[in-house]
Amino acid sequence: MRKFDLIVIGSGSGLEVSADVSDAGQSVAIVEEGPFGGTCLNRGCIPSKMLIHCADVMQTIQNAAAFGIQAKVESIDWQFIVNRAFEEVDADAAMIERGNRNAENVEVFKGRGRFTGPKSMAVQGYDEEITADTILIAAGTRPWVPDIPGLDQTPYIISDEALRLPEQPKRLTVIGGGYIAAELAHFFGALGTEVTIIHRRDLMLREEDTDVSRRFTEVYQRRFNMVLDAKVEGVSHQNGEITVEVTTPDGAQTIKSDTLLMATGRVPNTDILEVAKTGVEVNDRGYIGTDEYLQTNVPGIWALGDIVGRYLLKHSSNLEASYASNKMLNPENQVAVDYHAMPHAVFASPQVASVGMTEQEAEGRGRPTSPPPMTTRTRPTALRSKTKTAS
Repeated sequence: MRKFDLIVIGSGSGLEVSADVSDAGQSVAIVEEGPFGGTCLNRGCIPSKMLIHCADVMQTIQNAAAFGIQAKVESIDWQFIVNRAFEEVDADAAMIERGNRNAENVEVFKGRGRFTGPKSMAVQGYDEEITADTILIAAGTRPWVPDIPGLDQTPYIISDEALRLPEQPKRLTVIGGGYIAAELAHFFGALGTEVTIIHRRDLMLREEDTDVSRRFTEVYQRRFNMVLDAKVEGVSHQNGEITVEVTTPDGAQTIKSDTLLMATGRVPNTDILEVAKTGVEVNDRGYIGTDEYLQTNVPGIWALGDIVGRYLLKHSSNLEASYASNKMLNPENQVAVDYHAMPHAVFASPQVASVGMTEQEAEGRGRPTSPPPMTTRTRPTALRSKTKTAS
C-alpha cells in the first residue's frame, strides 16, 4: 500500500487544495476517473454557457426588428455550435491533467476510486491501494433519474449528454423544472427545437422567490408547451418516437417527441466511492456531513463542493477549497467558512439571479421582507428624478 500526505478525490475545485499542499512540499495523490476540471468545465457551467450564448444570439436576431433592424437566420450549423464549445473544453481538460501529471509532489491515479477502509482506497486499473492521513473528498454529484415505468426500455438523455448531442432534436420533452431544465429548454428552444416541459410542481425554479418563480413560469408558458402539476405515469418508445404519459389536475395527457431529457436533479457520488467504509457520516440523501471547517466526523477526512450539498455552485466550491487549504497548511488557524450572501444565476431567458435569502426563507426566520417606507424628508431629490426617468 502506497502512502501519501494527502489524497484528493475529484479534479474540480479539489485541485486548488492539491496545488497548495503540493507546493508546500507534501506528497499528493489525485484520484479522477474522468476528464480533469470537474463538472463545471466538462459537463456544467462552462460548456452550457457557451452553448446558451448561441441561443441568446438567436433571440437577439429574432427580436432585432424591435430596434429598427431587419434580420433573419439563414441556417444553423449544429455541429459547429457543439464542436466550438467542446474543442475548447476538452483542450482545457487535457491541459489541466498534463499540468498535474507533470507537477512536483503530485501523482495522478486515473480511474474510479472506492474506499476499502477508513483511510485506504483502491483505484480501478491499479494493483496497489493508496492511503493517507489526510483525505479530501471532492467527488461531486451526478444526474439523478427517477424510477418511471418503461424508462429502462426507453432511450433518454441526461444533462451530460444533452450538451454533446451530434444532431439537434426536432421535438424535445424535458422532465424537470429546475435550473438545468430551464437553461437547456432555452438552448434547444431558441435554436428551433419544439420543446415540452413536464414538471411535477405548479411553478418552475422553486428555489427562487415565489414571485420570481411565478413570473418566470408565465414567460416559459408563452415560449414552450408546459405541463405543470404533472405526474409521469410511464414512458415508451416505438419507431423512433418517445411517448410520455402524464396525469394532471385537468386529466391525462400524452406527449410525443423524438428525444427525452431527464433533468430531475442530482445525487452525490458517495455510494460510488463506498464512503461508508470510512466511517464518514452522510445524511439521508447521501451528502457528506461536515463541520464549519469542512471536516467530517472522521479526523483527517475533509469534504467540499457539491458532495456536501450546501451549494451546488462552482464558486462555492472554490470558496471552500481556499478555506480547506488554509486549514490543512495552518491547522492552528481555525477559520469557519463564510457563506454569507452566496450568489447564483440561471442562464435562461429571462435570466434570473439572486443573492442571500429568498423572501420565503426570510419569512420563515422571522425577518422583515419589506424595507421601511422612506419619508419625504429622507428621500433624496436625485433619487426621485432618476426613478421617474427610468419609469
